[in-house]
Order: sequence, then C-alpha cells, then structure tokens
Amino acid sequence: MKKAILLSVAFVLLAGQTFAQPATVRANPPAQSTDAAFSPERLVRIDRLLQQYVDQNRIAGAVALVLHDGKPVYQRAFGWSDKEAGRRMTANTIFRIASQTKAITSAAVLALVEEGKIGLNEPVGHFIPTFNKTTVAVKNDTGVTIVPGRRAITIQDLLTHTAGISYGTDNHVAAWYEAKGLGPAAGNGWYTADKDEPICDTMERLGTLPFVAQPGEAFVYGYNTDILGCMVEKASGLPLDEFVRARITGPLGLKDTRFFVPPAERDRLAAVYSSGPDGLIVRAPDGSKGQGSYVDGPRKSFAGGAGLTSTARDYARFLEMIRNGGALDGVRILAPRTVDLMTTNQSGTLHSTTGLGFGLGFETVDRYGASGMAGVGAFGWGGAYGTSYQVDRQSHAVVVLMIQLMPNSTDIQPKFSTLVYQALVK
Repeated sequence: MKKAILLSVAFVLLAGQTFAQPATVRANPPAQSTDAAFSPERLVRIDRLLQQYVDQNRIAGAVALVLHDGKPVYQRAFGWSDKEAGRRMTANTIFRIASQTKAITSAAVLALVEEGKIGLNEPVGHFIPTFNKTTVAVKNDTGVTIVPGRRAITIQDLLTHTAGISYGTDNHVAAWYEAKGLGPAAGNGWYTADKDEPICDTMERLGTLPFVAQPGEAFVYGYNTDILGCMVEKASGLPLDEFVRARITGPLGLKDTRFFVPPAERDRLAAVYSSGPDGLIVRAPDGSKGQGSYVDGPRKSFAGGAGLTSTARDYARFLEMIRNGGALDGVRILAPRTVDLMTTNQSGTLHSTTGLGFGLGFETVDRYGASGMAGVGAFGWGGAYGTSYQVDRQSHAVVVLMIQLMPNSTDIQPKFSTLVYQALVK
C-alpha cells in the first residue's frame, strides 16, 4: 500500500500539479519515486534543510529536483514565491536563471559548429568587426597602459572564459565600460534586460573597449557568452530567442524557458530577495540589481550570458539531454562527441588548480573532492540569483536547486548537494 501511495503522488507531480507545501518539517518521506539507488529516509534530510532555511528567513523559498536516469527521485517546493503577495512556491514557479543561460547558449553555438557555420578556432572578428583588433588594459606603477591583444580572440576562448573579457566592473576599466552603458552601468555588469537595443549592438560596443587579460592567458568570467549569443544571431540569421526556441527549447518541450516572462504569467515569476547584514532576507528593490525587467520593459536584449528565465523541471530536462549524450526522447540536439567537448576540461589549470576545470560551457570536476561529493566527470554551474545545478555522470544524476537571492550569502547550495549525495546509497 505504501509503495502504491508513493507512486500515485509521484504521478501527480509529474503531471504538473503543485508540490505539497509543508507548514513545518514532516517526519515521513517526501514525494519521490521508489528508485532503490536513493534512500527515502535519507532524502527526508533535504526536507529538513530547505524548510529550516525558510523558517529562519534565510531564503524565501526553493524548488529542488533530483533526477536519476531521467526519472524524479526528489521533487519538492518550500516556502514562498512572493512573501509579500502571499504566493507559495510551486512546481510551476519561474526563476531568473542568470548565468545558467550560458549552458544553453553554448549548446546553441555548438549546434552551429556542427553545421560548419562557426569554427571553434575561428576569430570572433569574423562575425563582429570591432573584435578584429582588441586591446588590453594593463595596470602598472604609473596607472593603466592600453596594449594590443597578442592574438585574435577565438570562439573557443569565449566558450572557456579564457578570452580575457570581464564584466567591466574592475576598477581599472570600470569608467570606460560605464561610459558605454556596460560594467557598472549594467547593474552588476551582466544585466541587459532593460536595454532598448539588440544584444549585438551592445556587443559591438564592447569590442571597442579594453579587456583585462590577453587571450588564452587567464580564466576571466565576463561577457564571453553574451558575445556568443550575438554570434548565434550572425551565423544563423535569427534572433537568439528564436534560434534557441527552434533548436533547443522547442524540440525538448521546454515551454517555460524564455528570455522574458509573458505579462499574463507574471504571477509565476518568483520575487528576488537579498541577504541583509544579519543573513536574513529582505525584498530586493526594483531595477537592475533587484527584480529586473523580465516582465515589463523593452524585451529587445536577448542576453546569451544571463538573460533566460526557466523552471526547475525545464532546466533539468535540458541537463538530462546533455547527460544522455545530446539526445532525449528521440530528439537529438547535439552529437555525443560535441557533448564530450562541452563536459570535459578544455582550459587546463586556468580555471582552477584544485581539481576543477572548464569545458565548452560547463565547470568540470576532474578530481573527487574538488566539488563536494560530486564524482569525477561531473559538471555544473549556477546563476547570480542563487540557482545552481550539477550533473553527475557516474551517478546518472541531475541535481537542480532554484532560489532567488541576490546577493547570495547563504551556504545552502553546497549543503543541498551534500544531502543529495548522502542519500545516494547504491
């Protein structure tokens, strides 16, 4: 009887119904499948952790989803989507995923690489002329010197974040970027949802600015994937949102993964909160460093680096396609060899010397213990609003945690990951 009840609950969840919302932590196991690889009793510990963070006002709410061999073994929603409006967090809640956009844009680029429309070693300047002659701002005893780039920036440099391009908030270049509507003028640097211009216009201006390192010499996190989004538009002849919809989200059935939320669905978008000095949350303000223009606004800038919104289910399905070698449910998005390039270290020790690497769109785990309990070959990343994910090929698992907290001063992400792995017993 217990097994039948669990299966019935799991079916309801998969059908798209709202997750059960506990008022307090419960002792009985959460809704899940009967997959023997995960201990139901140990999965309850995730319930306790996430509910505790809600109860302590350290997060407003969360949606957690764990897949094993493509099937849900843990699906729960906790707390509030919008505390002030009295809206509970549900399975259908939409989140700003910020830099988790990068993986989808990288997949779009590699789909065009597979067609021969983009080459991994091709100079970016072939698509965006202002990148034909780039410069680097070098700090020295007398100030800052602008020097030429030693070589052309390539598509692979952008995919691995080794092009030397930051978000323009570095002290020695910030004034130049701000004058061009980038860096400090774009919220935290990466935010473009309020721009009344196509992303390629913004990226063409970026090419005229000095970068902070020479191509291929350092891992520098910045506008790299926004540039790639523009390149998708140039190479395909389609706006980035249309290309992503036609080639990735549409075929995979990801109906809630979009650059902007339709006004009629605004109540599905979770509110953003901020961590105060005491670690307790307060509602974030409107504007580029808070709620953002993801419902109202120009809706013109499709930022490949940080612009998408999605749900836990949608994003987990995209990741399952990657884990499965580029195909899912009879739909192939990428070739297996392409996925291998994305999910293995392509940047040596530039990203890290402690066992983490960076592939063509994902951070990779090259040593057990470099990222908690994640196995060698795992890959993942996260977003500025606190969302995070990991795919563990050894364990056949996809792990997604969605929250909306910026800046994020909690330790919930690594704790959540640890509690998922401690429940994996086979």
